[in-house]
Amino acid sequence: MTSSRIVVAGSLNADLTIYCERLPRPGETLHGSGFAVNPGGKSANQAVAAGRLGGRVTLIGAVGRDANGDMLVASTAGAGVDVSHVRRVDGPTGVAVISVEDSGENIIIISAGANGTLAPAAMDPALFAGAGVVCLCLEVPLETVRAAAQAGHDAGATVLLNLSPYAPVEDGLARLTDVLLVNAHEASQFLDGLAMPAADAPVSDWLAAAGQFGGRGLDKVLVTLGAAGSVVLDAANAAEPVVRIAPTRVDAVDTTGAGDAFTGAVAARLAAGDALADAARYASVAAALAATKKGTQAAYPSAEEVAAAVAAGTPDDGTEN
Repeated sequence: MTSSRIVVAGSLNADLTIYCERLPRPGETLHGSGFAVNPGGKSANQAVAAGRLGGRVTLIGAVGRDANGDMLVASTAGAGVDVSHVRRVDGPTGVAVISVEDSGENIIIISAGANGTLAPAAMDPALFAGAGVVCLCLEVPLETVRAAAQAGHDAGATVLLNLSPYAPVEDGLARLTDVLLVNAHEASQFLDGLAMPAADAPVSDWLAAAGQFGGRGLDKVLVTLGAAGSVVLDAANAAEPVVRIAPTRVDAVDTTGAGDAFTGAVAARLAAGDALADAARYASVAAALAATKKGTQAAYPSAEEVAAAVAAGTPDDGTEN
């Protein structure tokens, strides 16, 4: 099956990562065990993940006229992504300062830099013509995300919104979204504090959550639950409106960017024509493989690597997607 085109609109960041035995407590200074500067940013990561999995991807974004911008454009293009619509602007490229402990867990602080200059006017409808999937996150101004969602909606694409890093979104953006991808914490924030059920909770509990999302105009929601896998809520699937996706277990080295690998994989499989639950099963494996290596984009698997892991029956993991 030939995949439709994927448009990813959003952020590119240089990841400044320091590795340590454990994450510091407030006011504490620790010795690190290594430092690296790697290409990152949620949108760039998602574009690279989809590109490595065979997707035909166009990235819309902005970087500074600096070495970090050069690195990001080269890395993204190296995954086969069309970067001709990544603008170079005055000022610094966005950065993420990341600490990763030996268990693979991390904390991240981002500074928008050039990402903050990405304006709604950059979401030219012509760039979305013929797209099958539009992939969005919240590391650029919300009005720009909404403009991209509108352009994707008008083009007839499936609009996939990863509600990360969390910010309140107005119902207009929610109603332009075909698939919402959230972790349990983001889902709770979006639904005004409503806690998500456990993965193995009765279907009725998940149907109640689906009803809350439906009240915000969202009929398809993918909720990731870390070590417990994920749950697909699909009001259009009368036979199976709640689908539990088993986690994929690996020995995690660095979970930074695993969620972006998951999102990019979902986008790639939706573009290839998969149902949402099938896309989520595939993405679970891709994200787990990404967590077995240090860094973000360099850790993302190819379609061949995911296929090999699926064929080998990769056991379950506890990676937070």
